[in-house]
Formats: sequence, C-alpha cells, structure tokens
Amino acid sequence: MDKTLGKVSSVSESLVGANHLDGPVMNGEIAYITIEGGKRLKAEVIEVKEGGKVFLQVFEDTSWVKVGDPIEFTGHPLTVTLGPGILGTVTDGLQNPLYELAKQEWFLERGLVVEPLDTDALWKFTPQVKKGDRVTGGTVLGHVPEKLFQHKIFVPFDLYGEYTIASIADAGEYTITDPIASIVDAEGKTRNLQMAFKWPVKKSMPFHIRSVPSKPLPTGIRILDSLFPIAYGGTACNPGPFGAGKTVLQHSLAKFSQADVVIVAACGERAGEAVEVFKDFPKLEDPRTGHSLMDRTYIVGNTSSMPVAAREASVYIATCVGEYYRKQGLDVLMLADSTSRWAQALRETSGRKEEIPGPEAFPMYISSLISAFYDRAGVEQLPDGSVGSFSIIGTVSPAGGNFDEPVTQATLLSTGCFWGLSRALSDARKYPAIDRLDSSSSYPSLLRREEVNALKALLREGKSIASNILLMGEKGITDETYIQYQKSELVDAVFLQQNSFHEVDGVTSPERLRMMFDMVWNIVDAPVTIKGKTEIRSHFNFLRQAFIDWNMLLPDDAGFENQEHQVLNLIKKGQHA
Repeated sequence: MDKTLGKVSSVSESLVGANHLDGPVMNGEIAYITIEGGKRLKAEVIEVKEGGKVFLQVFEDTSWVKVGDPIEFTGHPLTVTLGPGILGTVTDGLQNPLYELAKQEWFLERGLVVEPLDTDALWKFTPQVKKGDRVTGGTVLGHVPEKLFQHKIFVPFDLYGEYTIASIADAGEYTITDPIASIVDAEGKTRNLQMAFKWPVKKSMPFHIRSVPSKPLPTGIRILDSLFPIAYGGTACNPGPFGAGKTVLQHSLAKFSQADVVIVAACGERAGEAVEVFKDFPKLEDPRTGHSLMDRTYIVGNTSSMPVAAREASVYIATCVGEYYRKQGLDVLMLADSTSRWAQALRETSGRKEEIPGPEAFPMYISSLISAFYDRAGVEQLPDGSVGSFSIIGTVSPAGGNFDEPVTQATLLSTGCFWGLSRALSDARKYPAIDRLDSSSSYPSLLRREEVNALKALLREGKSIASNILLMGEKGITDETYIQYQKSELVDAVFLQQNSFHEVDGVTSPERLRMMFDMVWNIVDAPVTIKGKTEIRSHFNFLRQAFIDWNMLLPDDAGFENQEHQVLNLIKKGQHA
C-alpha cells in the first residue's frame, strides 16, 4: 500500500485525532507524526471515521505535538522482527533494544529508533533444502546456532501456496539482512528471503496441528506442581493484592521452571521491580544449563514510567516471539506482569475515544481481548514431528485485592489455572501465599489424582478445625481432632511453603517432590498415641523443624540420611508414646 499523508487535528494525551488528505487509511496501520525538530513519533491507527477523520494512539510522549503537524501513514500494521538474535536481549514495548538506546542517550528520547536485531552480526548458516525443492510458508530452509539452540530459518509464515527454491545459500556466515534463498511462485514471480522477517503483532501465528495441553510443566514450586499445576502449552492467572508476592513468584518461575525459553513481559509493572530483572538475570547462572539465565530469556520492558500506549504493543510483541520459538520446537513460558496495567491502558484509550464504558469503565470488549490473548498459548505438533509449546502466566493486580473486578473475572474464564494470592497468608509470611483452598487447576499434577484429592481434603479439614479452635479454644476439641489439625498445619509448613532465598528449598525437582510427598504422607497416615494438647503440639513442633531441616539438604549432602532418619524416628516416637 502506498504511503498517504494527513495532519493532526486534536491532541488528548496519547490519543491524537487526524485528518488524512489523500488515499485510504487502514485501521491498525502504523503512522508517524513529525514534530518540531524533525523527530518522528510512532503511532497506530485505532479508529477510522467517515469524512476522513482518524484517531491514533501515540506510543511516545505527545508533548509539543501541535494541531497541523504532518502525519505519514505507512499502510502497514505494527510488526515484530523475528529471527536469530532475540534471546538474551531486553527491548522496550516497540522492540527497540534498551541497551542500544542507552548508548545513544542517557535518558530515553522521543523518536529514537534502533534496529530490533543486530544487522552486523554474522550467523553460521547450514542449509536444509536444495534448488528445485517445493516449499511453503513455515518450511525450514536451514538453521544457525543461537545461544543454547539450533535456530531454524523459515520461509515466512504468511506465504501461502507452493513455491520452488530457485537458489539457496551455501553453508557459511551471513547477516540477517543477507539474501539466503530465492523462491518462485506459480506465476513465475521471484522473491528473495532473508534470515529475519516481520509478522503483524496482533495476528496469531497459525498452528500446524494443535494439541490439548496435558503434560505437567514442572515449576520447582511445590504447591503448584502438586495442587495447582500448569501444563506445557497451558495458561494460568495469578491475581493478588499489592505486596502479596506476585513478582517474587514470577521471578521464581522464570528461574526454575523447566521451559526452554522464558519471555518476561513487564507490561506496566513498577519500574523498580522490572529494573531488578534487568540487573539480576544477566548475573544469574541457569541451574539447568550452567550458562547465563539470559541465554534463554527475552525481556520486554514497558514499565509504569514508560508510555501508556505502548503497553498493549509490548504484550503482543512478547506473544509473537513466544509463538515464533514454539515454531522452533521449543517449550516457551511467557510471564506477563501485569495484564491489569495493560487493561488500564486500554481503559484510558477507550475513555478518550468516548466509547460506551463497561463495568468499572473498562471497554465493553475487554473480555474478548483477554480471551484472544490467552488463546494464543498451546501445544503445536510441527511438520518435522517435533513438538513445541507456548505457556502463558498472567499476573493480575486487582484494586484492593477484589477478585470480582472485570479483568480478573475475564482472565479466570480464559485460563486453565487460578493461583489466587491471599493477603492473610502473605501477612503471615507464608510463601508462596497461594490460597490453598480457593485456587484451582484443570491440568494434571505431578502427583496422582487420589493423592491430590487426599491432600486437599486434609487441608479443608484442618481449616474447619482451625475455625472451631478459634471459636471454642483448644479445650473444646478432642485430642484426636487436635492431632488431625496439627497434621494439616505440618503439611502446610513443610510441603506447601518454601524458602525462596534458600538454594535447595527454593526449588524442588519432580523427583524430590515425590520423595517429600511420600515422607509427608507417612506422617499423615501414622497413628499418634500422645495424649494432651501440650504434648501433641510439642511433638509436631519437633517433627516440623526436623522436616524443614531435611528440606534444606541435598540428597548427596553428608547429613541428608541422618536427618531423614531423625524424621522417621520422630514419626515412630509419636506411635509409641
């Protein structure tokens, strides 16, 4: 589509009205507003009205934008550049590398644009097709090494129909802008292909064969892997009030979950917390590979101190990158923190457009947008027989911890896991502060179903007994009931809680999870013959501390077996008191 021109007619913070002067304008296309000094501000057309009136959301600060400033409409939607070199980078919400921007200006200046991927880097290309082969969109042309993986080079996914390879580059080193292949369509038209290509961010990539998520994704967090698991290709909602531990939980998931690639989308979260990720992750050693954690991580940073309009773009850019690495046959985990701030940005834009508001002034279509976002997760069987997955975990920050607000409810309807954070648990310094009874998951656990059901039944019984103790005191219940209450409290303290700062207890492998659960259930099943509330409480306090000390040791540590025997001896002591 040819470029068309227009002029600014109104400015309301990030919403700019315009009159286009010639040619058609497409909803969703990118435009550039030229302001005094020659700087060009990137914007997106979000509404087209009769009479040549259009509205744009500007991705940068609109100070000094004046009525009459010229606008150039590109005819193209907002796109993300996909190719080797994404992993290990940190970009803003428009895929500008933040470290490269910092080299140009100490503060982020308006109008600065940097190539998303390094165009000078050389990549060692190995072809997988030959001249005369028939290919279509998504066919693998070859591969290059990227960090820990072999990065597949594709025919762009938006090319439909069959093409013939007219030429393919020999094995060697090339940049992402060098032509590596040329293809010919049925009409004889030739097209040159590079290692990188662009994809519209709001268009989901087509699945080859989509499968139902069914394989548990180990996260290293015991309460999740046992009671509220997420599957490879699954979705999860993580709502909670301020200070309940959402960000700490997200950081643990990024570090310890058994995903090949982790994408962190800081879409509107506080800048201080996002900067912690930027600073810490390059220094952290990946426990799975021994390399830097950044070697398998991509971070999109569009924090609360950055332009509001770019939050939506940052979410979709991160999602496209996740879909792309799923096409590589990898297991991808995306952490969006927080989708509430994205929804609030949509609410601001909707209000300026004078749309009819929905509940709590959010757009009427907010539920559809959230559902479409989570629907882009999933498991994909690829043409070469490999399987890739894309899992999405979205943090929600409801005002006042109110889970009945529209964004939380829309997210609950769109996801397979609900990890509700509790203010009471976080105030009691319990981590993770995930509500043991109100949270849920529709995915299979690393434990057997009957074990999960028995664990939940014990926790429900313990909560009921705790309510009775609160009303009547310990004297109002029998010793047998008090023993059951202590067993429930012990399970919560030694199995569901973790010390996130401890190198051993902070992450639990599936094998260690099974070992710990068997020991816990040994305690639950064992009869206790001790009489008297004081003696019962003392017994379980000793048992709890012995178990916690065992949690801090690795199986090959010198004192591991001795500590295990101490726990077993305490269990026997309770049976023969």
